[in-house]
Amino acid sequence: MKKVLVISGHTDLATSVANKTILDTIEQYLPETEIVKLDTLYPDFKIDVDAEQQRLLKADIIVLQFPIFWYSAPSILERWMEETFRHGFSHGSTGNKLKGKKMILSFTTGAPQEMYSHKGAMGYTIEEFLPCYKATCNLCQMEFAGYIYTGGVSYGTRTTPELIEQQKVKSVEHAKKLIKLLETL
Repeated sequence: MKKVLVISGHTDLATSVANKTILDTIEQYLPETEIVKLDTLYPDFKIDVDAEQQRLLKADIIVLQFPIFWYSAPSILERWMEETFRHGFSHGSTGNKLKGKKMILSFTTGAPQEMYSHKGAMGYTIEEFLPCYKATCNLCQMEFAGYIYTGGVSYGTRTTPELIEQQKVKSVEHAKKLIKLLETL
């Protein structure tokens, strides 16, 4: 399989069930995958640009793993992208270092999936929140290779051991879908 880089954009994995379980499952099934936990590496948001760009250069497939916070990626992941996807590196007249690489989004929401529709509480489909990632791929000459999404895994629905276990089961299923997608690339 190609070289896979997973960038975890959760701001506090220690309190996560879904995103932590997804990452643990990927690590179990694809131990050769490099997993970068931004919350652990950069709690001060001071991104080591050179180190992160070197990771990107080595990767064939980049997976952004994150929970949706306020209809977008968490701030640490946004900061990572702002710092590493720099003009002259990822785009611009001399910026072709990510050309041909594939990007996959792997994300969760606290709200159930059915709320992400024109008639649902969010008023938009989940796909209508993704254009900025697709545009980034276009700008950087990357291929947007799809997404894996699981809804209904909020902190508020983890009030009993049974509900926590249900979230873990959903998260393992999510990770297995992601692994299956990775195997096709």
